[in-house]
Amino acid sequence: QVQLVESGGGLVQAGGSLRLSCAASGIIFSVDVIVTWYRQAPGKQHELVASIISGGTTNYADSVKGRFTISRDNAKNTVYLQMNSLKPEDTAVYYCKIQSGIYVYWGQGTQVTVSS
Repeated sequence: QVQLVESGGGLVQAGGSLRLSCAASGIIFSVDVIVTWYRQAPGKQHELVASIISGGTTNYADSVKGRFTISRDNAKNTVYLQMNSLKPEDTAVYYCKIQSGIYVYWGQGTQVTVSS
């Protein structure tokens, strides 16, 4: 059974930093796995934040480029999202999604709140 556990969310002032973690179990992390961070703010649609594929290629939403960095540690089956220079508009629930072939798994989400 695949499980994803996100952590690292919290309350931070604008300009601050947080690092989110997405720890996976029950899946071979290093083989053909795409990991994506999404976020959803109240009243808004799901938004892709960043993704990383097995080879290390990354992709970012324009709104977070230069501020967020996604990385993965295959030995720990964990993906990280380093978030710097946070803005109030980054406030949302952040979700981790893993896609392996036709299978898709979601984490439970972690709240990030940025105060102005």
